[in-house]
Amino acid sequence: MAAAAGFGSNTYRNAAHRSSLKADNKSLAANQSFKSSPSSSSSSSSSFKSRSLQPRKSSPAALGGANGVARDGGGVPGRVRVAVRLRPCNAEELAADADFADCVELQPELKRLKLRKNNWDTDTYAFDEIFTEFASQKRVYEVVAKPVVESVLEGYNGTVMAYGQTGTGKTYTLGKLGEEDTAARGIMVRAMEDILGDISLETDSVSVSYLQLYMETIQDLLDPSNDNISIVEDPKTGDVSLPGASLVEVRDQQSFLELLQLGEAHRFAANTKLNTESSRSHAILMVNVKRYVKEKDPVQSMENGSNSHLARTFKAPVVRKGKLVVVDLAGSERIDKSVLHVAGSEGHTLEEAKSINLSLSALGKCINALAENSAHIPVRDSKLTRLLRDSFGGTARTSLVITIGPSPRHRGETMSTIMFGQRAMKVENMLKLKEEFDYKSLSRKLELQLDKLIAEHERQQKAFDDEIERIHAESEMQIAESERQYADALERERMKYQKEYMESIKKIEEQLVGDQRKHDSDSATVAQNDYYSNGEVSSISALKEVADLKKLLEKETLLKKAAEEELSNHKRQLYQSKLMEASATSEILKLRKLLEDESRQKDKLEGEISLLQSQLLQLSLDADERRRRLDRAGSGNDSNDLDCLMAQVKNPQLSDSENGEKASVAKLFEQVGLHKILSLLEADDVDVRIHAVKVVANLAAEEANQQKIVEAGGLMSLLNLLRSSDDETIHRVAAGAIANLAMNETNQELIMAQGGIRLLSTTATNAGDPQTLRMVAGAIANLCGNDKLQTMLRGEGGIKALLGMVHCGHPDVLAQVARGIANFAKCESRASAQGTKTGRSLLIEDGALPWIVQSANSEASAIRRHIELALCHLAQHEVNAKDMISGGALWELVRISRDCSREDIRTLAHRSLASSSTFKAELRRLRMDY
Repeated sequence: MAAAAGFGSNTYRNAAHRSSLKADNKSLAANQSFKSSPSSSSSSSSSFKSRSLQPRKSSPAALGGANGVARDGGGVPGRVRVAVRLRPCNAEELAADADFADCVELQPELKRLKLRKNNWDTDTYAFDEIFTEFASQKRVYEVVAKPVVESVLEGYNGTVMAYGQTGTGKTYTLGKLGEEDTAARGIMVRAMEDILGDISLETDSVSVSYLQLYMETIQDLLDPSNDNISIVEDPKTGDVSLPGASLVEVRDQQSFLELLQLGEAHRFAANTKLNTESSRSHAILMVNVKRYVKEKDPVQSMENGSNSHLARTFKAPVVRKGKLVVVDLAGSERIDKSVLHVAGSEGHTLEEAKSINLSLSALGKCINALAENSAHIPVRDSKLTRLLRDSFGGTARTSLVITIGPSPRHRGETMSTIMFGQRAMKVENMLKLKEEFDYKSLSRKLELQLDKLIAEHERQQKAFDDEIERIHAESEMQIAESERQYADALERERMKYQKEYMESIKKIEEQLVGDQRKHDSDSATVAQNDYYSNGEVSSISALKEVADLKKLLEKETLLKKAAEEELSNHKRQLYQSKLMEASATSEILKLRKLLEDESRQKDKLEGEISLLQSQLLQLSLDADERRRRLDRAGSGNDSNDLDCLMAQVKNPQLSDSENGEKASVAKLFEQVGLHKILSLLEADDVDVRIHAVKVVANLAAEEANQQKIVEAGGLMSLLNLLRSSDDETIHRVAAGAIANLAMNETNQELIMAQGGIRLLSTTATNAGDPQTLRMVAGAIANLCGNDKLQTMLRGEGGIKALLGMVHCGHPDVLAQVARGIANFAKCESRASAQGTKTGRSLLIEDGALPWIVQSANSEASAIRRHIELALCHLAQHEVNAKDMISGGALWELVRISRDCSREDIRTLAHRSLASSSTFKAELRRLRMDY
């Protein structure tokens, strides 16, 4: 095989592989790869520097998933990259092989190694990178793992794996913590440093799981009690997940080192011929990285600025999810070379070695099939191959480090390791970008913006109404003032003219009287005058009076003109006032038009939000449907969620065959008898009690056996176990058996009468295992569904015990707590409707309402469904309305009546809102429709 390209590239230009690529991938390959030829071997390790993988654009896929739209575009081809690391000779090899030459000869500049067959013949093999015994940990990380880490940060899956004989340095290469010497840090520690240094802790998140595969059983190294984790495969995408594994969020490097130390302390190791601390299990570190992609500015060519704002508002955030898997495989060698023949331990170590070789053999078969393009890949032959199905032939970028030793005594193991790496180099993966649209955050953002717009609209409407009232009041005041001034001026002019007229009349009368007197006094004197003289005097006097009257008339005319001018001025002032009123009316019309535009914009936004809500509803329905299918496939009964309890109390030897387990328990029940089985619950041996209580729990799962168990005293024995035993396993299985018996109404009364609630509450207080809390919560939840036990259950602390288990935070525990609260609220609602209960809900009095409101929008559908039912039942009693309004439950009821995925719950929420006068008054005050 020709020398391969540098290990640190993002895609690979190997002549044997690149010739098969299509022409439309050539430009992408040219930007993301570097040349690979024998002539390039003279370059230093700088040619393997990592470069960020440039994901090609992909259009959004159809809606899917509960949180958004997956954007898995077309993949980019990527071959599995293989590097070889040679371990230095140890003291034992230096002494034993002093007279023999090393069986391995490295040619790092040519990316080749030679394996000596005998003194005359050697075999030559080419790899992507060759590390001598002097290679530093930093160089190994930068060449092997750093490109994979950068791909994970860009949204791809990545795998780094070490394979080789025991004692050749696999764990040193991957998991060395480097507490005393930082230069000795392994790939795990350095990878987490790069990840934490690249992400933003405000928006992004990193979570870690640490597992081991021991004797074909997946165990949680961070929680040793979780010792039988199942593998779940997505039927559509084929992705593998471990839902039962601990997932710890990492915020800093120190906490990650503490997690690694905790995991290494729980990992199985043994003293073998090849290594005093040989790992006897496959260690698997899973690092999940979730990053939000920064939004780019919208297109600047938009004509309207509001359109640009809307484009930014309705753009869904893009989330990239990458997963880094680091696998430290157990040693691969012949059994006779690793098993120490020590009395009492040889058999167990032999079984461990067989299990390791079987899983590694299954992995080798899968790689052979992939290398030969076989139609059938035996992935399901081992749990190891199921876990690594994405790493070989999947969508992950995979780097493999094979570790070898120089000793000729182990030439066979070295040859096997080299051939494993050669076959792995023929496997080609298809790298795919993992992106999602986060519609939930977009919906929350739009809701906040809508509330902000509504509040701003209300403020503008209030300011508009106040301005209209002010303008109207000012106009009325101006008009009234003008009318008053005009009336006063008119009255003054009228009085003035009337007074002048009266004075003129008075003067004329006085003048006429004076003239008459003068005429009377002179009548005797003028009597002798002839007729003509008297006529001339009278004419002169009459002419003078006429002239005086004309002057007075002219004066009156001038006064009339002045009054008319004053009247015209008042009319002009009145006209100006009317113009001001018309201007105010025009301003009002403009404001009304603006208000109509705002209303149309609001309607448009509401339409957009309704569309998004319908899409979110469809997503929720799809997620619920998939969850129901998985629940039916895995457990078969979702009504009380107790079948998962039975899976934990079954014998691990029979966990792969459910029919065999039931047949064995039934056979034991027939042969031994129930009374003898119950008597074993009081045995002195803890293991005997554990097996006995598991058998009783299995029997209690069958409804036909429940009455027999109670009549034989089994219920009292189970309660005594909770009271007297200190073993957590006994507590967990006994609580599960009591939960099964509590499904019968008669048994519920017996449990309450015998102090079962107090015992279950004490068990929950002392328990540290989430599964134990889950069983206890399931038992109390079944008791909450009995109408007759409501007061007694609350008085003995049942509600307080349920709320106390909320602090665990485990989704399965929270689902049982939510179911119990829903059952209790349903019984209270029924009692209130029948008139047998008055007053506030006992749930509200015990402080359950804040948690109910907080959990109404839970991601888990099982929790959300029960909480929505509880809110609807609480709302049916009018006395609870004020507490629910002050606690924020009214908003959740309105949301449930609109957006709940189940029609019966929506109908119940709408009926509860419509039947409550308090709710209707509050909704009218808030101007909300329901």
